[in-house]
Amino acid sequence: MKALNLPTYSFKLKSEEGRNFIFDELRRKYVILTPEEWVRQHFIRYLVDHRSYPAMLIEVEKQFTHNRLTRRADILVNNRMAEPVMLVECKAPVVKISQQTFTQAALYNLKFRLPYLVLTNGMKHYACRFDQGGNYSFLEGIPDYDELITPG
Repeated sequence: MKALNLPTYSFKLKSEEGRNFIFDELRRKYVILTPEEWVRQHFIRYLVDHRSYPAMLIEVEKQFTHNRLTRRADILVNNRMAEPVMLVECKAPVVKISQQTFTQAALYNLKFRLPYLVLTNGMKHYACRFDQGGNYSFLEGIPDYDELITPG
């Protein structure tokens, strides 16, 4: 898999019947290793190891319904009361983060109405904060967990 613009981590990998798998520590199972999954697993580790996000408050591929269609949020981060506060949309490294990908993530966030939204393809990472009126501003980096749950 491609090297990402994230710290390097060691993962449990395996191959079966010509398919590669990576162990997802949060879901406690092996999942098919796609370029998007490679980004997702690295970003989860980055949040936990470098931004102090409690692993037990992170949900992976959370299913939800939007416009009568079943969708999945790549990563949802919850506060200590198990309420979602941040949505992370992961893309494969070859997918450029564009207005279209941002719009898709923002549409997903209409369902959750979370204060934080992050978009990453493993090479570039964008974070923004939404105010109560739905306006957003881009942040300079990925916030630490304490910044998400501290009002202000």
